[in-house]
Amino acid sequence: MRDDPARIAEIQAWLALAAEGLRATNHELTATPPIFGDLVFHCQQAVEKLCKAFLVRHDVVFRKTHNLEELGEQCLGVDPTLRQIVDRAVPLTEYAWRFRYPGEPESPTDEEARDALAVARAVSEAITARLR
Repeated sequence: MRDDPARIAEIQAWLALAAEGLRATNHELTATPPIFGDLVFHCQQAVEKLCKAFLVRHDVVFRKTHNLEELGEQCLGVDPTLRQIVDRAVPLTEYAWRFRYPGEPESPTDEEARDALAVARAVSEAITARLR
């Protein structure tokens, strides 16, 4: 069965947004000093968009959410082999809001930011491999 051009365009749009978020992390990591709060936010956003691209590809309807556990469970309904990567990604959910508002912790640690980036890159590899 051939894919609908509109669906292909939507998948590509989600992937482009994810790639842009991951590209932003490179700038945030090399800034002096590094901007770890924004870096972890963009990691969460990239994973969210990657999940949504995967779900669109498989005609799975999802609600407007930043919750990676919810999106990840929907992805697992399509491909249970994603379990390990989904489990690693779920903790990134809090970066959609943590460090983004006054009164929240000032910034994630270097280790926390680099871990988030490693997870986001691993999700990117796993999802894009399954979308080829």
